[in-house]
Amino acid sequence: MKEVAIIDYGMGNLHSVGKAIERVAPEVRVSITDQYERVRAADRVILPGVGAMRDCMAEIRRLGVDEWVREAVEQKPLLGICVGMQALMAASEENEGTEGIGMLPASVRFFGHDLREDGQRLKVPHMGWNQVFQTAAPALWRDIADGTRFYFVHSYYVEAEGNANLAGRCHYGVDLAAAVAAPNLFAVQFHPEKSHDAGLQLLRNFIDWDGSL
Repeated sequence: MKEVAIIDYGMGNLHSVGKAIERVAPEVRVSITDQYERVRAADRVILPGVGAMRDCMAEIRRLGVDEWVREAVEQKPLLGICVGMQALMAASEENEGTEGIGMLPASVRFFGHDLREDGQRLKVPHMGWNQVFQTAAPALWRDIADGTRFYFVHSYYVEAEGNANLAGRCHYGVDLAAAVAAPNLFAVQFHPEKSHDAGLQLLRNFIDWDGSL
């Protein structure tokens, strides 16, 4: 039986992600775990995350999760969600600079306190449904129409411009990376577990993904 390990480092929608995986892939075993051995033994790994990246990174480093992630991506597919995606980047502007795991070279930026579109001020955090336009990693977007709406909640974003790993683009005052991809690594800024049928399909696609692009 295929096993999916959802890394529990105290910061993430663990159980909602787990329930979503169980719904779309009842044939797999879902393990919510803070144990390295379970992550090493799993066939797929998920790195969730909510809250401040500084707090997430403090726990990730304290538990050694950064090393688990590096090792996992060498061997099997890993999915980062929300702050879990941001943690995979090189660094964030949050808290006057927070170093990430550094799996991908992009930076995480703050939307700012005066984000505008067509003269209208936009609320920060970016919260709600927004369209995602696919740019790479077609296996992960299988049976999901381009421009489908996903659910976002975030005040910081990964840059889309010049991002060689860009897999999905979204616009909210600025162009931002809704998804990024590399071999054995896929990460999304939105919450697939809260994104209805499209989010569930993306999770199903991740389970089926062999890690190649």
